[in-house]
Amino acid sequence: MDTSSLKDRVPPHNDEAEKATLGALLIDSEALSTVLRYLRPADFYRTAHNKIFQAIIDLFQKGEVIDIITLTNELRGRNELENCGGMSYVSALTSEVPTSANVEYYARIVQGCSVRRSLIKISHGIIANAYDDSLESRTIIEEAEKDIFEITDRQQTGSFKTAGEVVARTIEAIEKRYHAKDNYTGIPTGFQDLDNMTSGFQNAEFIVIGARPSVGKTAFACTIASNMAIRFKIPVGFFTLEMSDMALMQRIVASEARIESNKIRTALLTPADFHSLTDAAARIYEAPLYIEDTPNMKLLDVRAQARRMITQYGAKIIFIDYLTLITPEREGNIPRHEQIAEISRSLKALARELDIPVVALSQVRRETEGKQPTLADLRESGSIEQDADVVIFLHRERVGMDQDESRNDIVTEVNVAKQRNGPVGIIRLAFLPQYTKFESLSREM
Repeated sequence: MDTSSLKDRVPPHNDEAEKATLGALLIDSEALSTVLRYLRPADFYRTAHNKIFQAIIDLFQKGEVIDIITLTNELRGRNELENCGGMSYVSALTSEVPTSANVEYYARIVQGCSVRRSLIKISHGIIANAYDDSLESRTIIEEAEKDIFEITDRQQTGSFKTAGEVVARTIEAIEKRYHAKDNYTGIPTGFQDLDNMTSGFQNAEFIVIGARPSVGKTAFACTIASNMAIRFKIPVGFFTLEMSDMALMQRIVASEARIESNKIRTALLTPADFHSLTDAAARIYEAPLYIEDTPNMKLLDVRAQARRMITQYGAKIIFIDYLTLITPEREGNIPRHEQIAEISRSLKALARELDIPVVALSQVRRETEGKQPTLADLRESGSIEQDADVVIFLHRERVGMDQDESRNDIVTEVNVAKQRNGPVGIIRLAFLPQYTKFESLSREM
């Protein structure tokens, strides 16, 4: 297509649908609740229609009757009546439709045209940015994805439900929870004691898991992600910035098959081991787990890939292993704590924007070696402590030289040190280093 001819084209709009929508509202003001599910004043192409719709909304908010008389008086009081075509034009709107029965259909047409105009505007912005050499290509892509995501989000419409409809679905949900012995409002981790305290990982929350190296941050995150994807069939996105996707999958396979990791690395498998391995692989194959293993990943790329996991695969939660390995957009002479603060704020904003839990792993200060970490020990930035809705620390005593760490279950303290909307406290789990996984101490998984 010759794009040079596009500049002279009239933006998408439908005068008849706009008039019909406004006319239906003048016939039946109760239809406004339906129309507001789809439209705002800026969605009308004609300035006159924009102003008329805004006046209708204002009358509604003031609790006044909406008809031709009150509408024209409202517009006259704003000195906008003549700009809207005068009394004759406003009165003629009611002749556009005989009834308000099809107002939802008209509103959707207006909305569709508004979306098309927004896409054209975004496209022009993308073209302008693409010619701006001062912008990185990743920044352009991030802004474009964000703008399009906002359009998609605006199109998500709700509707009023009767009490009968709501109570039926509510009882059904309660019954399902009762039979499943599950009363969590968020996404369950698979650890009952932890879920009882947090009620699962909640949407729009930024969750930080902190520990010293080799305590089991990645194993803990992998176990939770596997529980969600394999056991509960919840779509999970996992960013592994420290190891490759195959190394991560090797851990998950060993954990799920309950085969010692060392046997898998050395391929010293018995026939029984190989049978367990293939069974586990079949379960994992069907799991909605999506892995991104790009090293030194830019913050903008993390955000863009997270959106893509949601739009393409319906991801309900994102894990990031780990936070300080994300490359900030501002590098150079920016202090490290400011870079981490930028990453932390951005991940918190991402959780709210996408309305899903975002779980990030973080190291804690060296000074915590041998003792339970506190919020002040989160490494390199106090912003993490401030931004996080939930902070979970892992701690365990180091295994002595006379103990074989690879063969013994190790009790690990899981400390919910911060929970913005719930209690805090310590639970205990068993770390199985030979399988690189965590289990409840009772083994009632």
